[in-house]
Amino acid sequence: MATTPSSSARTDIYPSVSPAGGEITVITMQEAECGMGHYDRRDVFKCMLVVSGVIELHYATRSYLIDRPALVFTNRLVPFSWEPVEGTGAPEGFIVAYTEPFLHSAMRGVSLKESVLYRVDGNPVYFLNDEQLRYLNEVFIRMRQDFHTDYAHKDDLLRNQLSIIIHEATRLEPASPYQAVATNAAERVTNLFLTLLEIQFPVTKQYHEPLLKNAQEFADRLAVHVNSLNRSVKEVTGKPTTAHIAERITSEAKVLLQHQDWSVSEIADSLGFEYPTYFHRFFKKHTGTTPLAFRHAE
Repeated sequence: MATTPSSSARTDIYPSVSPAGGEITVITMQEAECGMGHYDRRDVFKCMLVVSGVIELHYATRSYLIDRPALVFTNRLVPFSWEPVEGTGAPEGFIVAYTEPFLHSAMRGVSLKESVLYRVDGNPVYFLNDEQLRYLNEVFIRMRQDFHTDYAHKDDLLRNQLSIIIHEATRLEPASPYQAVATNAAERVTNLFLTLLEIQFPVTKQYHEPLLKNAQEFADRLAVHVNSLNRSVKEVTGKPTTAHIAERITSEAKVLLQHQDWSVSEIADSLGFEYPTYFHRFFKKHTGTTPLAFRHAE
């Protein structure tokens, strides 16, 4: 009898696992399902070891059936979620969430964003044989134990263990996605776009990862053609992609002008505008007033 995913049990990983006040955290998949931890950071990368159970992983516009032990690599700027397949029991395993600076020294300056493990056009799933599972399971168990110790140099231990996992993964053969049967493909693409747009905010510091600001950048991140993205968003919401992007950036600009003491130039830079004049022109076009006039009127 064929198994089907349980939609009510879907776990959206990107809002539920993050370093809490630090650069790395190690939790179990069961803890992730319970919503342990929370964050709004965009600089977090994740590595998940699925030890047992059957789950369906949705990664941008692709889907993977993980029906045996596997390593999974994701970052928050690629929307993804997972759900256990009905009738197969709760999945077991570990999730490690960490920032790129945390791993930088151990990986000798390798950029995770450019790594095949984390690129949106790369493949996030790597199936494991029995020997690979035994080895990596021991590493994750040790990471979990070390994470909860007070050892003065535990970050060095965790950094080296994580480096081992990533190096091991680069030697593995990636899995192949399957063609997911979508009841409404346009809705799925639109929901991914809106999720990716929203998780870029709020802007909490002046210097951060650049925002995605046009339809092509969003399409590249979601691995879809820009025409398909624009068509889907317009069909589902009635508004073009550019309107959603402009509205969200305008909304964030208003918040920053009202509640931050940053200069207009600093706000423009934080929102990805190359020059303050570009931000001035954009804000006036979408609000009818200038940034300074808006700030002084509040």
